[in-house]
Formats: sequence, C-alpha cells, structure tokens
Amino acid sequence: MTSDDPQSAAAAHPRRIYVYNGGFLRRHIRAILRAAGYSIHLGRPTGDDLVAVWGHSPTSHRGTAVATRTGASLLRIEDAFLRSVKTGRDGDPPLGLCIDTSGVHFDGSVPSDLEKLLLTDPLDHSAELAEARALIARIRRLHLSKYNLHDPNTAPPDPGYVLVIDQTYGDASLRCCGANHARFQEMLTQARIDHPGQRILIKTHPETAQGHRKGHFSDAELHDESVTLYSGNCSPWDLLEGAVAVYTVSSQLGFEAILAGHKPTVFGQPFYAGWGLTHDEMPLPRRERNLTASQLFLGAMMKYPVWFDPYTNQTCNLSRVIDTLEALTRAYREDRTGWNAHGIRLWKRAHFQHFFGTEKPVKFRSQSNARRTMVWASSHAVEQVAQPATKVEDGFLRSVGLGAQLVPPLSLVLDDLGIYYDPSAPSQLEEWIAARSKLTEDQRSRAHALRASICAARLSKYNLSARGSFPPNTGRKRILVPGQVEDDASIRKGTSSVSTNIDLLRVTRDANPEADIWYKPHPDVEAALRTGAVPDAQEFADHILTDTDPIAAIGAVDAVWTMTSLLGFEALLHNLPVTCLGQPFYAGWGLTTDLGPKVGRRTAKPTLDGLVHAALIDYPRYLDPVTGKPCPVEVAVMRLGEGRTFTRPLGLKALAKLQGAFATYAWLWR
Repeated sequence: MTSDDPQSAAAAHPRRIYVYNGGFLRRHIRAILRAAGYSIHLGRPTGDDLVAVWGHSPTSHRGTAVATRTGASLLRIEDAFLRSVKTGRDGDPPLGLCIDTSGVHFDGSVPSDLEKLLLTDPLDHSAELAEARALIARIRRLHLSKYNLHDPNTAPPDPGYVLVIDQTYGDASLRCCGANHARFQEMLTQARIDHPGQRILIKTHPETAQGHRKGHFSDAELHDESVTLYSGNCSPWDLLEGAVAVYTVSSQLGFEAILAGHKPTVFGQPFYAGWGLTHDEMPLPRRERNLTASQLFLGAMMKYPVWFDPYTNQTCNLSRVIDTLEALTRAYREDRTGWNAHGIRLWKRAHFQHFFGTEKPVKFRSQSNARRTMVWASSHAVEQVAQPATKVEDGFLRSVGLGAQLVPPLSLVLDDLGIYYDPSAPSQLEEWIAARSKLTEDQRSRAHALRASICAARLSKYNLSARGSFPPNTGRKRILVPGQVEDDASIRKGTSSVSTNIDLLRVTRDANPEADIWYKPHPDVEAALRTGAVPDAQEFADHILTDTDPIAAIGAVDAVWTMTSLLGFEALLHNLPVTCLGQPFYAGWGLTTDLGPKVGRRTAKPTLDGLVHAALIDYPRYLDPVTGKPCPVEVAVMRLGEGRTFTRPLGLKALAKLQGAFATYAWLWR
C-alpha cells in the first residue's frame, strides 16, 4: 500500500479505544479494530480518545458511564450482517463489525450512522448498484445468511405458507423498541387476520432450536392446527421462496425477505424499516426516503460495515467476505457429519485431519453409516469400499513441491459422481464445466481476475524452482510436449492408442515434421520418484528440457501437444493452442484440438473463463497454510505466489529421500 492509502494511514496512526468488556480483548476483534484504524486500551481515556461498547449489551453501561464522565466519544459496535458460519456462542469470530458513532442500527430511538447514510447518501451510482444486485444474487445462490448452520440440501416446507419469524427473549433489538411477548402474539394475530385460513409457519430462532435461548412461541401456546412451529434446518432463502407473506419484529430475516422480493410486515424498528420496502406497524417519521432493495443493500451491506479479511488481517470489501464465507460454509456443510476415509496413505492422514476433520475427526477405515465415506480415487480401496463413496484427489493448484516428495497439498477435490481424470463416467467437474457455459458477470469477472493473477504469479501445479534454459529460436514453430508418469491414473483412464511418452512424441513429430519439438519430462520422473523415463526421446524431440519451469516453457513455445497432462490446462490459461491425444478434463469443450476419442457427454461450449471457474473455483477445496483455515482460491494463489505451502513433518523428509530407489513401488505412498 502507498502512504496515500487511508488504511495505511489509519494503521500508522490508530485512534485509541478504551474498553470495559472482555470481548474486545479477543484476538480476532482486536485484529478487526486494528485494521480499521483503532487500538485497544484499558484504563481511563483522555483527550480525543474513544470508548467502545457492544451495542446495548448488559455491559455497555460501563463504557457509557466512563464516556459521560470523561467527555470521550462513544463507539457502539455490533457484528456485521454476514457474520460467520456458527454463532459467537460456538466460538466463531465475525467477518466484520458495524462501528457506529451515533447509535446502534437496531435502535430506532436514536438515528444511527446507518440511518444517516441511508437518508443522505445518493446511493445512485450505477456501477455500485449493479454490483449490489450481483452480490445479492450471489448471496442467495450460495445460501448465505448472518449465521450459516443451515443445510441447503434440506427440503423446505411445502410452499404457500405465511412466514412469522420468532426471536429470542431479551434480544437487544426487541428491548429498544419495547417489544415483548404480547407484541409477538399481536403479530401472529395480525397474520391470521390478514390471511384467513392460510397455513402459518412460525420460524424459530436457531439458538432456540438448539436449546440455548427461549423464544416467544411454543407448541403449548398454539391451539390452531393451521399454525405450526418450524425449527428445520433448510436454507432461509428456500424458506422465504415458499412464503406468500412475511411477518417480523426486527429479525435480520426480515431484511433478507426484502432482498428475496417480499414486502414484510414489521412490528419493530429495525434498520430496514421505514424506507418504503416494508409494512410498518411502528413507523419512524424521520425516515422520509423511499429506497430500492439494491439501494438498501448498498448502504447496509457495502458501505456501513467494516469488513475483514482474516487471511491478510486487513479490511476488505463485501465481495471478498463472500468469497471467504463461501469457503468456510462449504467446508462446514461437507464435513459436519464426519468422514470415513479409505485408501489414504499414512503420511497423508494428519493433513486430512486438518482438511476435513475440523467438525468431527476423520476416521480411517471406519464403516460408520452416520458418516460420509471418501476414498482416494486412484487407490485399490475404490473397489473395496461400499458405495456411494466420494472420491478425493489433489487439486490443480497443489503445492510448492512434489506430492511424490510427500509435500501436502493446499487443494483437494471431492467428487460424488466420478473423478476428473476418468472420462469413462460423468464427474462433478464435468457438470460444473457444463453449468459454467453460462456465467453471470460477477462469475466471469472473478474467473478472469483469477486467471490473470495465476499467470502473473507464474503458478503451476507444483511450483518448483528450476534453473534450466531454453534452446535458441530457430524461427520454426516450437511445440512443447510434456511427459507424464506412465502408470498414472490419468494415463490409464484417459488415453487409448497413445498412452506412452514415446508414442506421444512419435505422433507429434509425424504431424509436425518441420517443427522444433521440446520434450519436458514430468518432474516426478526427473526426480526418479515415478516411472516414465524415455531414453529414446531424442529420436523425435529436438530438445530435452530438464530442470525447467513449466510456465517459462509455455511462454517460450507456440503450442502444446499432450495426452492428459495438466500442463495442457495451464497452457490454456496462457492462451496457448493445445492439442490433446487423450481425454483430459479440459478437452472436448471446444477449447482444444482433440485428436483422441470424443467424450459424447461434453456438448457444452464454455469460454475459457467458464472452464477456469469450474476447475479452480467450483470444484476444489483450499486450505490456507498460514491460518490453517479453509480459504478461497485467491488466498491459495497468494500463498503459492509467496512460496508458502504446507511442509512435510520431519520424519517424512528422510522417507522422501529413500523413494528414488523405489520408484516402481510408488503405489506404497501414492
């Protein structure tokens, strides 16, 4: 950052905040405030110091009293509206804070900074509003909410109901507007009057469903068969989709109802009431402006909160927070029932615990029916495991170092249908590629930016340092032929008549007799860790590239010919023509010249951005080697660009050195 950057200036000269609640001393909260330009202190404020309190929490009176006595300005702080996967009670830190100098967003008795922003900011910039609409659509598509313990795969109730939203007793937003048990009963009565004979669903609060806090409705109080309590685990967006009307006091679900196209009836004074988007039972006359849902979202979600990137410890925009929450919720949703894992070599198991065992420890060789089952896709265990089983393999941006040298990966793929390198059966990657033949503008933009950052950082699958040089330019067409490990599963499954490196070289030479052919052995083969050496390569290749950076090689040639090598995909990222003699995942979509057998299922015609989105954003999962947390692909790219990766445990370094003598027994550690 430059010295003119506001965040740099704030970090260099932070405002001092004095606090009187232990919650502010939590590391993550201090990190967010530090990134926003504040430093936490204990004691008595002086001068232009600030006092911070948690909204209208039971401890807020301490800081309020100190601010009154000393004349210090007061900051009221609350969690932002996309908070985390789990609740704060579960220990999940927030991804942003609402830092308000005037009031609290849920307290209508005093105008908050958010209310002032919604009243005075033009909120009419076309690019910002377009981004707001795209982010609303993305949040809905990903089924994200303030908390994200729900399961998008859980079927919602049959549609056609009136949705009444319960909240927990003692909630600060209820105290601020004087809402009590009677107010909730009044809301239910009004819903009955407005919709006579209609089925009414009362949505219980997640903490009520978990038994942590009491709600305002119970089965014992309901004497009407048309009214039922709903504590199911479906997505709130699916729940809103099936509703014909929505009633709330001040729940954030009322805000999401607006974004879902409803005009909810509101019995409190939340931040989203009073702007012409709600039916207000407690109107606030000072809110005299009518807003669109996109304008409300722009102010409340994009301009008001301080959003935080936990991987860089810096403030960020809402889009980056959605990237982060997408990665965190995906990991939670896929792992929460626990995994039985099969075919996972001993050296990989500790890393698998980090990757998949956060919610429940991974059990190796277990057959528990209460858990999902995964199996290493190329292991012998595939035939031994009861189906259905999810196949797991390395991702395409893997590490700094070889898997055959026991370097753990930053990315792994899970596939419930097949596996990406086996064209004999459908895979989830194929489905993703077909789906991404149509991209929204934000998807296209993200994929395009990702491809640009990968190319700028010169990243490949293994990111090995190399010292090899290239032959001089002869003026002839230069073709790069990447060698492969000949017993690799992608060769066994994805090739037919051309399935060895020497055959690949022969066919390439026959088709290009006048070209300069550069043969690059696979790094595992160069390291004598796997089979696939070609003693007679010079019979067909003009040059053998040893100890060579694959991305530098891509940049020095005019085309790539391959069987199924991932280097073909990497060449596409750099806009290089690729000819395939096998059936890799990136072939058959109109982006390559295909000389091998066709895969009839591959009829979609994605752009390169669509292929990138499917293969690098949708399909793999990523784990940050710095924080140890699930992360978006952009963080993995950043870490690989910095040369950061997971390191081998000390005991495995000696084992890796012995592998060269046992290259033909690679199945022992693969």
